[in-house]
Amino acid sequence: MTTPQSKHSIKRTWWKESTVYQIYPASFKDSNGDGWGDLQGVISKLDYIKNLGVDIVWLSPILKSPQQDMGYDISDYRNIDTLYGDMDDHDALIKGLHERGLKYVLDLVVNHSSDQHPWFQQSRLSKDNPYRDWYIWRPAKYDEDGTRMPPNNWESAFSGSVWEWDETTQEYYLHLFAKGQPDLNWENPKVVAAVHEIIRFWLDRGVDGFRMDVINFISKEPGLPDGKITKPGFLQSGVEHFACGPRLHEYLKGIGEILREYDAFSVGEMPGVHDKNEILKGVGQDRGELAMAFNFEIVDLDHAPGSKWIPRQFEVKSLKQVVHKWQTFMLANGGWNAIYLENHDQSRTVSRYCSDSEEYRTISAKMLASHLGFQSGTLFVFQGQEWAQANVPRDWPLDKYKDIEVRNHWDEIMRKYPDDKELQERTKKQFWLIGRDNARTPVQWVGTEPYAGFTTENPSKKPWMDVHPDFRIWNAENAVADPDSAFHYWKKLLALRKKEKDTMIYGSFEMLDIDDDDVAAYVRTADSGRRALIIGNWKEKELWWPVPSPQADLLIDDGKLNDTTVLTEFRNYKDTNKVKVEDGKSFVQLRPFETIVALG
Repeated sequence: MTTPQSKHSIKRTWWKESTVYQIYPASFKDSNGDGWGDLQGVISKLDYIKNLGVDIVWLSPILKSPQQDMGYDISDYRNIDTLYGDMDDHDALIKGLHERGLKYVLDLVVNHSSDQHPWFQQSRLSKDNPYRDWYIWRPAKYDEDGTRMPPNNWESAFSGSVWEWDETTQEYYLHLFAKGQPDLNWENPKVVAAVHEIIRFWLDRGVDGFRMDVINFISKEPGLPDGKITKPGFLQSGVEHFACGPRLHEYLKGIGEILREYDAFSVGEMPGVHDKNEILKGVGQDRGELAMAFNFEIVDLDHAPGSKWIPRQFEVKSLKQVVHKWQTFMLANGGWNAIYLENHDQSRTVSRYCSDSEEYRTISAKMLASHLGFQSGTLFVFQGQEWAQANVPRDWPLDKYKDIEVRNHWDEIMRKYPDDKELQERTKKQFWLIGRDNARTPVQWVGTEPYAGFTTENPSKKPWMDVHPDFRIWNAENAVADPDSAFHYWKKLLALRKKEKDTMIYGSFEMLDIDDDDVAAYVRTADSGRRALIIGNWKEKELWWPVPSPQADLLIDDGKLNDTTVLTEFRNYKDTNKVKVEDGKSFVQLRPFETIVALG
């Protein structure tokens, strides 16, 4: 597994060499004091974003929505929600980004709409309404006792059945997520045409591309059969029947034709699929579908299969196996990775994988940055990740959590297991570790203003979600002012990634010592032979790492670290490491969460 893979002839494009900065608008910056982040708030921070050195800005949903799932339930695909501003604000945002040489990516949510969308409002009026088959409706089933049952046993991602009974027409409609998010019926050509029109509308408006929410769910298996039984009870995942349905790639090619016409960016969120070849069909450079896809294997490593609320021990060696698999596979087969560890659906990495303690928080953030930032693929950085924003406080009561996923699951736990205190405590710990609210606390801009500068000094309303109380010390202003902060580490990393793109972006990938459960180290090699060695200690302990002999010359010279190749600016400890030789083998000292980057 440590032999460098053969490489496909990778076509070079602007988006492969770009870094994307994701903004969760509700929590980014509130300009008018209503407690909710908005577009003018984003505009006010464009110079900060440009200073970091990213190339693309992606905004989570800002289109009109009743906000049952923070905008992932859209009721008007051609208008901005008033919480964020209006179309003039949106035009000003695009203009401000483009003036700074930045591109803009909009979140496209077309597996489902809101139940408040006029399409669905028409669809539920009658069975013969022209919009009826824009959504997925089915009659009830009945058990032996005559009890009404949903059409199949699929379980919603937000608890309960995917089927909601509608009294008006006496049928169920399908919603893979919340009941306010009915799934669109892509089998209907009119739905496909409507989505294509929406894509063109925004591209013509100046949008440079799209992130596509659960895009691999848009094709369901005909007949919607029951999901396989994997746990007790009636409800089962059913994901095997909708994660990559039989017409998915037909639909993606239709979208891809429009994207190519505009030279637009695209990344698809593709949960529930682990087949490399299936994902490659969607992102292969000669397939004409999407540019890249978000893979979920890494962020699924610390919970049980099928339930994110059942903990599983995170293992570094498992992480390395996943990274190795996708890095080598995509380079060898002409695909492309979307590289991320944080986003609006994931928790903060310093808390989740390393340490958010005062001693190790910045050290951890830098190690995680070097591990992620020198891999092949398009890099994604989530707001606050660049200066080590952490998870919510461990002692936050549940009433501070806002996420529909957490709240629904907690209601289910209390309904089914009201007396199981051990289960309740374990669940709450998992909420803190990986719950989505961890990514959604307001960005901490300054330490000297109320609410961390997220909103105005005297807002009409408090922030929609509480600000983390550590903002007095941990904030963007302090990070920008401190040349040794994680912010400046990320800034230098992004600059080096561009400068050394032959190695860091397009070079081959080799994971070292795949079975070691403490250190993740890999080598990138350009066609010219130029190499980069990236080492990260993922544990809160000091250890001695055996340097593989082919890489020893890159790291060690005359019994010490090689001053020529080891990049001082990417050290996360100020003093240099010790080196020793035992039985002809070289070892390098690695302190807790230490990283070393060598290039030569």
